[in-house]
Amino acid sequence: MMLDKEMASKFIPRDISWLSFNGRVLQEAADPTVPLHLRIKFLGIFSNNLDEFFRVRVAALKRAAEINTKEANSYFYTLPTLILEKITEIVIKQQRKFDQIWGNVQKEMAKQKVFIKTAEELNETQLRFVRDYFDEEVETNIIPLILDEANPMPYLRDKSLYLGIAMYKEDWQYDTKFAIIELPSKQLGRFVILPSPKNQKHIILIEDIVKVNLPYIFSYFGFDEFVANTFKITKDAEFDIDNDVNTTLVEKISKGIKNRRKGKPTRFVFDQEMDPKLLELLIKKLNLSKKDSIIPGQRIHNFKHFMDFPDIFRSYTKPAERVSFEHPDFSFGDRVTDVILKKDVLLSFPYHEFRPMIDLLREAAMDPDVKSIKTTIYRMATNSKIANALVNAARNGKEVTVMLELRARFDEEHNLDWKERFEMEGVKVLVGIPNKKVHAKLCIIKKRVNNKTIQYGFVSTGNINEKTAKLYGDYCLMTSNKGVMADINKIFNALQRPKVPLVDSIKNNKNLLICPLDMRSEICRLIDVEIAEAKAGRKARVIIKINSLSDKESIKKIYEACHAGVQVDLIVRGIFCAVNQKKFDKPFHAISIVDEYLEHARVFYFYNAGKEMTYISSADLMTRNLDHRIEAAVKINNKKLKQELKEMLEIQLQDNVKARYLNNKQNNEYVQTEGPEFRSQIEIHNYLKAKAEETILQTE
Repeated sequence: MMLDKEMASKFIPRDISWLSFNGRVLQEAADPTVPLHLRIKFLGIFSNNLDEFFRVRVAALKRAAEINTKEANSYFYTLPTLILEKITEIVIKQQRKFDQIWGNVQKEMAKQKVFIKTAEELNETQLRFVRDYFDEEVETNIIPLILDEANPMPYLRDKSLYLGIAMYKEDWQYDTKFAIIELPSKQLGRFVILPSPKNQKHIILIEDIVKVNLPYIFSYFGFDEFVANTFKITKDAEFDIDNDVNTTLVEKISKGIKNRRKGKPTRFVFDQEMDPKLLELLIKKLNLSKKDSIIPGQRIHNFKHFMDFPDIFRSYTKPAERVSFEHPDFSFGDRVTDVILKKDVLLSFPYHEFRPMIDLLREAAMDPDVKSIKTTIYRMATNSKIANALVNAARNGKEVTVMLELRARFDEEHNLDWKERFEMEGVKVLVGIPNKKVHAKLCIIKKRVNNKTIQYGFVSTGNINEKTAKLYGDYCLMTSNKGVMADINKIFNALQRPKVPLVDSIKNNKNLLICPLDMRSEICRLIDVEIAEAKAGRKARVIIKINSLSDKESIKKIYEACHAGVQVDLIVRGIFCAVNQKKFDKPFHAISIVDEYLEHARVFYFYNAGKEMTYISSADLMTRNLDHRIEAAVKINNKKLKQELKEMLEIQLQDNVKARYLNNKQNNEYVQTEGPEFRSQIEIHNYLKAKAEETILQTE
C-alpha cells in the first residue's frame, strides 16, 4: 500500500502510530507474567481506547476525506483515505489477536475455577436465579423495539451495547421478525455472579440474562425460536461550538453535548454469528457503506466493561513495590504548608501518596491567614476530595477561584455539574479563553502574615485527581519559589481577562514555559544549544519523556539534533511520529514503556554545557498542546530534585522488561539487553523508597 512508503519517509501518520501504542496495551493482556485480573483489565483498556479512537480520530479523518483539501491532507501527514484504509487493516488484525488473547485468558480463568456462563450453559438452579433476577432487576430497565423496513431506525446510543434479535415461528409463513434491546449495563452493571458449585465462581453477562428471558419478553408474538447477538456502534464524538456571540460558552457546551448524540456512526461492531438478514437490515438502517468500519467479532462486545470485572480470583496480594508510601518530607507531622514554605518538594505519583495535595488545600481552607486560592481543574475524581476542600475554603470566607475546563473531552457534563455546585458555594469559576483549552495544572495560595503576602502552591504534570494519582505516573512540584509564583499569577490574570491577548497578559515569564506563547520556541532554543555543543565536539544530550510526539516543528528540531550528533533519548508512551534516518550522525534512541501504571509525566532534560536544565510539564509535543492549549512547564531549580528526576529518567532508559523500541516499523519489539531483568516502575519504587528511608534515618 502507498501509505507504507509514506510511513518510511519523514513522519509516521499520527493515527497509525496510535494504533501501534494500543497494540502495546494488547501485548500486556497477552503477557502470561501479568496477573490475570490485570490481563483482563488491559483487554478492557484496549477496547475503551479503541472506542475513543473511533469517536474522535476516525471521525475526524472521515470529515477530512470528505473535504479533501490540501490543508486537511497536510494536517494528517498524508491522504486521510489512505490512513482510513490502513486503520481498517490494522484494527481487523488487532481484533483477531484480541479474540485469541481472550480465549487464552478464559483458559487461565478456568484453572482458577472462574467461568463465564452463556444462556445455554445454565443448570436448573441458575436458570431460576436468572429468571428471578430478570423479574426483579432487569425487566423495568429494558424497552424492546421491533425493527422493520417500513419504520425508521430507532435512536441508538453511542457507548451502549445492544442485543439484535431474530425471531422465528415454525408455522410462520412470513419473513423473520427482528428486534433490538438496549442492554441496561449502565444501570445494573455487566456482570452478575451466579449460584455456583463448591470452589467455583460462575458469572453471567447481562446480555445472557436477557437472552434467557426472550420467550417471556416477546410472549405476545408466540415465537418458537430466538437468535440473539450483541452489537454496538461508535459515533463521531466531536461537536461544533455555536458561533453565536449571544450564546455563553456554558450554553454552547450544553448544546454540543446534546448534539453529540446525533453524531454519525464511525464504526459498527457485531457478533459474526448474527442472522445475515438482521445484519443487512442494521447496516442499511444505519446508512453504513463499505467505506465505514464494519467489523465482525466474537460474541462479547463493549469489552471496556471488563475494566471492572468482579474481583473473584484467588487472593491477590499487591506486591510491596505497588504500594504508595509517604514522601519523607511529610513524615514528621509538620503541616504540608510549613514544609513547602521552607523547601521545594517533588511528589512522584503513584509511588508517593497523593494525600499532601489534599492536605495542602484543607490546611488553606482552615488557615485564618489564607486570603485566596486559585487552581486549574481539567478532570476530577467523581467524589473529589480536592473539590470538597475548595468548597470548604469558600465556606470559610476565602476567595476561591477555579479555572474549570468545560471542554475536557467526555468530561464536559461532569464539569458542568461541578460548575453549578462550585458557584452555589461561592467559588468563582473561570471558563477559559476562546479557542484555547486550559490544560495547565496549577495552584497558587496567598496568605497575609504581618502585612506581608506569602505565596505557595504547585505545578503538576497530571490532573489534580486522587483516583488517577493511584494509576498514573506523574510529577508534582510543590513550591513557594517567588519566581514560579509570579509566573502562575500571570497565567491566572490572563484567565481572568479572556478578551485581552495572551501576549499582552503574560510577559517576561522566567520560571515557566507557557503554551501557546513560548514553550515550543524555548525547547527548540535549548536543543539548539545542544546542537552547537555537538558541532563543537563537546558533550550534548537531550532526554525527553512525554506521552506523545507528533508536532512537526519539534520533530524537525530533533532530526536536526540527531544530524549534528546530539545524544537524543526519547521515552514516549503513545503517539510517536518521528522516523530515524540514515543521514543522522547519531540516531535517536526511543522507547515506550507500557506497564501496570500509565506513564503520564512529561520531563525535558538538557545537558546545557554542564549547566543542566530540567522542566516538568503538562504538555506533550503535539501541535494541539503547543498551539491550542494553555499549558505550563516549570523549571526545576533545586539541584537535588533535578538530580532525582535525571536518575529516574536513566532508570527508565534501562528498562528491559516493559520497554519497547519505537522503531521505524512500529512493530513493538521489546527491548532486550544483557544482564538481569530491569523493570523501571519497580526500580523507581525501590529508588524512591530507599531515598525516603535514608532521609528519615538522617533526620532521626
